[in-house]
Formats: sequence, C-alpha cells, structure tokens
Amino acid sequence: MTEDKFIKDLRDVIANGDEDQAAPAAQAAIDAGVNPGTLIKEAINGPMDEVGKSFQNGDIFLPELIMIGDAARVASDVILPYISVEEQDASSGGKVVIGTIQGDMHDIGKSIVSAYLMSTGFKVKDLGSDVTPKDFIRAAVDEKADVIAISTLLSTTQPLFANIVKTLVDSGQRDKVYVVVGGGPVTPEWAADIGADGYGRDAADAADLVRQVLTSGEKPPFAKPIVIGALKQ
Repeated sequence: MTEDKFIKDLRDVIANGDEDQAAPAAQAAIDAGVNPGTLIKEAINGPMDEVGKSFQNGDIFLPELIMIGDAARVASDVILPYISVEEQDASSGGKVVIGTIQGDMHDIGKSIVSAYLMSTGFKVKDLGSDVTPKDFIRAAVDEKADVIAISTLLSTTQPLFANIVKTLVDSGQRDKVYVVVGGGPVTPEWAADIGADGYGRDAADAADLVRQVLTSGEKPPFAKPIVIGALKQ
C-alpha cells in the first residue's frame, strides 16, 4: 500500500466520524512509515477544516461534528507521541499550552485549534477541557511554554481567564509567556480588558495568531492584543 493510500484511508475514517477505526488506521499509517506531521496536516487537519466550513454553512449538524471531532481526537492520540519524538525538538515554531477553561467541557473547537497548530510546526501540550487556572500556569511553567491559549464557549467561565493573567502578573511570570484567547463569547475588546496578548475568532485563525504573537519582537504583555479574524460590527 502506498503512503498516499494510508493517508487517504485515515482521512476517510476521520471524515466519516468512525471513532472505532481511527486508532487502527492511524497506527497502520505510522507503522508504514508515513510522517506523523504529514498525517496531522493531511489526514486530520484537512477533514477538520472542511467539516468546520460545512458546519458553519449548515451542511452538517452538531451530532456529525461531534463524531468527526471524536474520530480526529482518537487518531491524534495515536500520532502525537511520534511527533514528540521525531519532530517537535526540531520545530522552531514555539511551544503552546492549550485548553478549555474550568467549567466548560466543550472540547471540539479546542482540539481543532490544536490540530492546526501542530500541522504548522508548533509544539502543543493539550490540557483538554475543564482546566483550572492553576493547571494552565503549572503546565506553562513545566513545559517552558511560549504561549498559553485559552478557549471557552460559556460566558460564565470568562472571569477565570482574567485569573490566569492576574496570577501570571502576581507570580512574576507575565513577561515570560504570551496569553491568547478565543471562543464563542470572547471578543477583542474583552481580550484587551483582561490584558491578553491576542484574540482569534476561530480555529483557522489560531496558527496565524500564535505566529504573529511570537514573531512580534515584543515581550509580553502587549499594550493591546493582536486581533485575528474579528467580526466587523
């Protein structure tokens, strides 16, 4: 079987939301010698990009989105350890700690952002969902992260974003790590109010936002956040 066939098989599994076959298909591709970064970019990131557009256009609905997201997550869990060993040390993109804030169990959007970041060369530590401010900061310190990326779909959790920024300031860590934010209720104005360094509207903006933050030539915190993809009022 050719490399392209392994990539296509995994891509089809993801696009069909087949969670049961996601891990075997991913492992088969890895065992066949397919580059793990290529798998993330072509077999996971591609379908997730397409499904995101389809969902926004109303061509698919939430249950399908969840199934596809779950399949992509299972495949990523197989592939990521190989990226850590083979590619991340050689990456110059920077390291990102990402998660959905405490009180919010939504995981799909954050997982799509993780896939985008990994496919474009960033090292990513995905903390999952329902992550406490303390765990965000502990992971950033332990991982020597360049960026903390925080998301939510629930407005009730937003005050915890500010807690992360405040704790970084109080602990003398604020000038060592950038903070970028996004999610349904988050706005550029609110990002500025809490002292974040960047705002991205959706997953497609994430890699561009993180890259701009890291190549800005400025240490955190910024006087005002970099804004990518904001809706016009």
